[in-house]
Amino acid sequence: MSHRFESITRSLITAALLCAGMLSNVDAAPKVYTCVTANGRTLTSDRPIVECLDREQRILAPDGTLQGFVPPSLTADERAERENRDRQLAAARQMKAEAVKRDRSLVMRFPDADSHQKAREAALTNLQIAMRASEQRQRELANERKPLLSEAEFYAGKALPAKLREQLDANDAAMAAQRDAQVNQKAELERINSYFDIELERLKRLWAGAAPGSLEPIADAPVPPAKAVALPAKPAAVRSGKL
Repeated sequence: MSHRFESITRSLITAALLCAGMLSNVDAAPKVYTCVTANGRTLTSDRPIVECLDREQRILAPDGTLQGFVPPSLTADERAERENRDRQLAAARQMKAEAVKRDRSLVMRFPDADSHQKAREAALTNLQIAMRASEQRQRELANERKPLLSEAEFYAGKALPAKLREQLDANDAAMAAQRDAQVNQKAELERINSYFDIELERLKRLWAGAAPGSLEPIADAPVPPAKAVALPAKPAAVRSGKL
């Protein structure tokens, strides 16, 4: 009986040692930690990942078998702060990538000063046509007004005939419209030239060797010029033949 008890005891001890050895081997086996960051990047490491302290990390065996999880180690406020910082970093990276793309595209479109000057002239062509048309229209209206004023002299101190009064009022309205158009055209001329001046300064630095995306953003830069500038429209009275 004693001999049998000793045999059973030795078997249990051996089994316990074997189990302990197996557990030890499991703990000592290499592990793979993996997680997905706030901006969608999948990271892996042989130790807990610092970039994913705010989120759950999976623990995998070398063969890909899931062994467990590492829970987030940050508080709710810390996680919110971390996520906000991640968003800011992602936005900064996106802005940097866009700046590089814009600068490269700019240099491809304008490899030298001559090509840029031609683009400026092309952008101004329609506007200059419109400005000349406004000037011509003002001269026409001034000439059309002279006989009206001569006729009005016959009615000094009297009420003007309705038709003559209507023609003078329409002439006044047309002249005012052309003056407004000229104000807008001059403002547009300055805006287009300002746009190309700012762009040229940036190009000069890029042509000199500045890396795309390395230059500071242009604050309050004007928008690119329109492809076409409409000619000033004539008032309805002019189109109908009253002037």
